[in-house]
Amino acid sequence: MVNDDCFMKKALDLAAKGRGFTSPNPMVGAVAVRDGEIVGKGYHEAVGDAHAEVNAVDDAGASAKGATLYVTLEPCNHTGRTPPCTEKILNAGIKRVVVAMNDPNPDVKGNGNAYLRKQGIDIISGVCEAEARKLNEIFIKHITTKRPFVTLKCAATLDGRIATRIGDSKWVSGEESRKFVHRLRHAMDGIMVGIDTVKKDDPSLTTRLNDMNGRDPARIILDTRLSISEDTNILRLDSDAETLIITGSSVSEDKKAGIENKGARVIETSLKDGLIDLDPLMDLLGAMGITSLLIEGGSRVIASALKAGIVDKINFFYAPRILCGDDGVPICKGPGPDMMKDCLIVREMNIRRFGEDVMIEGYL
Repeated sequence: MVNDDCFMKKALDLAAKGRGFTSPNPMVGAVAVRDGEIVGKGYHEAVGDAHAEVNAVDDAGASAKGATLYVTLEPCNHTGRTPPCTEKILNAGIKRVVVAMNDPNPDVKGNGNAYLRKQGIDIISGVCEAEARKLNEIFIKHITTKRPFVTLKCAATLDGRIATRIGDSKWVSGEESRKFVHRLRHAMDGIMVGIDTVKKDDPSLTTRLNDMNGRDPARIILDTRLSISEDTNILRLDSDAETLIITGSSVSEDKKAGIENKGARVIETSLKDGLIDLDPLMDLLGAMGITSLLIEGGSRVIASALKAGIVDKINFFYAPRILCGDDGVPICKGPGPDMMKDCLIVREMNIRRFGEDVMIEGYL
């Protein structure tokens, strides 16, 4: 008996190799199987490159005829940057296609499967669907809402502080946690912090990985009054990624021109209670093609993001440190609810260890 789950999991493993390189496309993997043996495999390696099905069929060569193709996302039946994968499948003589999940794009959902069925291909859908949807949670959110999938990351002591009273935060978490955060950055289109973090830490907000050339996300700075210094590190980086300064409408035109002369883009947007209104900002970023966003703080930005309801997922790192005081910088700054029943509830929690640190991952 053919183990569809087993082969689909191999396709999912292949798909994950495209993490950070395929946006705004999804991560997709495929394996061609004949007589119980894998004869071809492939994945979508980068935006604009061949799709997973094409790579798997090409890898199989003549062995693709009569084979089963396992693919983590419904094959496309339209021409985009590349030709439709359905025609590749038909021309190769594939007899059966096993799909993990339908394409969530409302404009094309179901078209690929329906077309292949009409051509006599046996289609099975929904194999390892939950795993496939989690793998492409970013793509699903953006293609259905036109807004970025937002992940909130912070590192704190066991007593809930992200810095001491004088702002020292190097380092709350350990090296293994910080390595994982750089992998998060690589997987995201944008990274967002507030101007206080820029002034205090002068960060680069780039991706630094030892085992691969990581992709820098667009750097998004919330700066209501456009108070950023023209000498800050973020404006002097050698990086392919954009720097976006999000500010209010009543800012100096001379200051704006000076920042833009440094290569950054200054984007004026609406305010709410004297701060950047994050909800309409998500629409703006989504329209700019930013499908995913990593929020790294500080505490006012973290609180604002949670209260605005824009956060989809959290990654909270807790280090085995206790600050032993109530004067450090808390995870969230500002007033919270009066009643515990009004707290945000984190669901589908997962706990991982990175060195001595504990990371809590969950969804809002």
